Amino acid sequence: MANIAPNSDLQVEISTKQILKIALPISLALLVPQLNFVANTVFLGGLGETELGAAGITGVYYLVFALVGSGLNSGLQALIARRAGENRPEEIGKMFAQSIWIALGFAFFNIILTYLLGSLFLSAVLNNETIQQEASLFISIRIFGLPFLYLFQVGNALLVGTNNSRYLKYGFMAEALLNIFLDYGLIYGKFGLPSLGFNGAAIASVCAEVTGMVIVFAIIIGKKFQKRFELFKHFSFNKQLSGLIFRQSSPLILQFVLSIGAWLLFYILVENSGSGNHSERPLAISNTMRTVFAIFGVFVWAFANTSNAMVSNIIGQKRQEEVLLLVKKIAVLSIACTAAISLIINLVPGLFLGIFSGEPAFIEEATPVLRMVSVAPLVMSIATVCLNAVTGTANTKINLGIEVIAIIIYGLYIYLVLHIWKLSLMIAWASEFVYWSVILLLSVVYLRSGRWKNKVI
Repeated sequence: MANIAPNSDLQVEISTKQILKIALPISLALLVPQLNFVANTVFLGGLGETELGAAGITGVYYLVFALVGSGLNSGLQALIARRAGENRPEEIGKMFAQSIWIALGFAFFNIILTYLLGSLFLSAVLNNETIQQEASLFISIRIFGLPFLYLFQVGNALLVGTNNSRYLKYGFMAEALLNIFLDYGLIYGKFGLPSLGFNGAAIASVCAEVTGMVIVFAIIIGKKFQKRFELFKHFSFNKQLSGLIFRQSSPLILQFVLSIGAWLLFYILVENSGSGNHSERPLAISNTMRTVFAIFGVFVWAFANTSNAMVSNIIGQKRQEEVLLLVKKIAVLSIACTAAISLIINLVPGLFLGIFSGEPAFIEEATPVLRMVSVAPLVMSIATVCLNAVTGTANTKINLGIEVIAIIIYGLYIYLVLHIWKLSLMIAWASEFVYWSVILLLSVVYLRSGRWKNKVI
């Protein structure tokens, strides 16, 4: 490969301008679906606290499966970025084709799993029968969005890994705008659409995910990436390459599933901590707090994805000694954006919470929880950058090990606080400090150890 001239479009440089060039389009792309998520929560909140609580449970349940695609996305993105840094565009197309088959396989397996065990699982972990019934029917509809979501994520991995993140916004915007339109129409029966209540949100989300997938593949074809990287010429099964993608992605898939599974445990313990309206109010507050994390996630996960792609690209250029400097630059930008959002939310907590419920009791109970939750992302903003830098080094088994240790400590904390000591919801949400502090500490220790420098993929 030495006779191939460097490709400036594929190889990155370590600079604030380069970081922002990658991260800001990702932030914009993430902002649109988060606004959609906020709108969805507001629409469901209009139906009542039972529906808002059920939305929290179903949202986290679906995220468990959605993050399977995110794990594949992160692993594929690191591999594509590594090949981009090595200036090997023909290998990018081969990886892309194999990842499509892997994504579809995961999707159909998870749909079957949900239909076989989903209702049984929800009935076993939820005490409130109304929430249980609504959650079960919602999930049976919502799960059909998985194949389209996974293909959408594969397309996004290609765009980010090849330094074309500027095109992400179009797919996300189309998906989110349609979702908001259909949410309002199908939940309340507007625009001549049937009034389907809670299940209308499930149908709206599936339709939006189909749209997102169509848009991202239209961009790939329209910009002729399929020719540049020979994307559709390698669809025959390649055991060696599929094995590489699976080995790199499977620890991340398990990592993400365990992470969101721990969050699901949190919701279950909140729901089981009381009965009747006593359980619905904490669930409604907790679902609102998940929206807060979604808002912070616009910048946090944008910089995290940037860390993954840029670290892998720089290593592909044989510039391992510059990785720690790169991670530091990204982390500084990440915490600066997060601190700004935290300040704004803490200045007007009542105004923010009033978006989700106008009840004074809800706002009063949720305010101290909101203040706690709005500070935790300061740690999260650095921890995610460092953890995704570990992903970029291609040692994804280390990611999984870090996640397992963090979840054990997190799970023990929330179990003691909610189930044994029965402390307040605000103390329970302090678990986010515990979780992200462990992630940060272990990621930094590994990155500074330098054990990743000789890893070859």
